[in-house]
Amino acid sequence: MTEEVTQEKPTQLPEPKGYRILCAVPDVGDTYENGLLKADKTKEVEAVSTVVLFVLKLGDQCYKDVDRFPTGPWCKEGDFVLCRAYAGTRIKIHGREFRIINDDTVEAVVDDPRGYSRA
Repeated sequence: MTEEVTQEKPTQLPEPKGYRILCAVPDVGDTYENGLLKADKTKEVEAVSTVVLFVLKLGDQCYKDVDRFPTGPWCKEGDFVLCRAYAGTRIKIHGREFRIINDDTVEAVVDDPRGYSRA
């Protein structure tokens, strides 16, 4: 008898409002650079304290204040951004962590998030 395993995936993400940004927390690797496996608790701590996020959706008022953002938006949907550890409102949907952050929480945009970690 074959058992089919179905993984639940988020089907409806929250819609960020105002100057909020919805971000996904990138997956934390299962092993260290030397090949040792990470404990589940270690992976959880790394995910919670991450400084790299993936921008999914921007609220309708993000970067609209020309006095605060005279050069325009700091990021766009699809960017990897750096922000402070533990920033934003944390939510989980079907076991996957997401964050809702303010538009001025973004500190930098990076092309390749690999190699970035909290110091």
